[in-house]
Amino acid sequence: MTAAKEKEALLWGLVGITLFAATLPMTRLAVGSAEAPQLSPWFVTFGRAAVAGVLSMLYLLWQHTRGQLKVPRKAEWPLVGVTAFGVIVGFPLFLALALRHVPSTHGAVVTALLPLSTAVLGALWFRQRPSNGFWACAVLGSGLVLAYMVWRAGGLYLGAANIYLVIAMTTGAFGYIGGARLTPRLGAEQVICWVLMCSLPLTLPMAWLFAPADVSAIAAISWWGFVYVALFSMWIGFFAWYRALALGAVRVSQIQLVQPFLSLLFAVPLVGERLDGVTLAFALAVIATVYAGKKMPVHQKVPA
Repeated sequence: MTAAKEKEALLWGLVGITLFAATLPMTRLAVGSAEAPQLSPWFVTFGRAAVAGVLSMLYLLWQHTRGQLKVPRKAEWPLVGVTAFGVIVGFPLFLALALRHVPSTHGAVVTALLPLSTAVLGALWFRQRPSNGFWACAVLGSGLVLAYMVWRAGGLYLGAANIYLVIAMTTGAFGYIGGARLTPRLGAEQVICWVLMCSLPLTLPMAWLFAPADVSAIAAISWWGFVYVALFSMWIGFFAWYRALALGAVRVSQIQLVQPFLSLLFAVPLVGERLDGVTLAFALAVIATVYAGKKMPVHQKVPA
């Protein structure tokens, strides 16, 4: 790969990660807090996917007119379902439910473990054999996140919000793995568009069902948060990120480590949250663990 192409890949990767990083504070704006609730987490989840699904349908139609549309094969449809469950429903829904009760800075620390969680589930799915160092990093990272959640909860009782964050992270990892299996043949952009379009029979009626009865009662800033997660978090961000991965830069995936930092920084001006030293310290520790874990060897196949 030429230096110019690698630079382009890294630039697209940074654009995608920056767009994704604002997802947590923007979701917090959309759903509000327990004391001042705004949009329903259910509406934010299905509404954002419905908006992106309609846009995806138009994109796939455009690809069809250009003769570049690729349709999933029969054997690939289960993977489309797994991806939809993870990135359309599981991750955004449980993230939104959690952020109704905890700050987005809290969510940024917990979800910082997502790349390593994806690697762990991917190793199990593909029957790979990670090294002892990889598992040590996975255990250490999980322990750090658990310690942070206990500290924030003030005791061993973690609370529903932390459970929601763990579920969001797990389902999101499955969604990433499913999408990764589909990307080599379909192309990254068409993967997310097929997933979103095929989810419309679910997302459209669910968005209608959970839509606010009184639109005027929702603060304008909450609607802006919803528009952001629908257009950028659910759609445009994937185009930039997948473009980066398609260019084939080996170092692009490492940019993902910057995302929790950006989420923490965005939360201060966007939501007015305070970034305390303990939260920052835990975030640094988790990110360092993820970085080390991704450097550890993973052998390709476990013998049957």
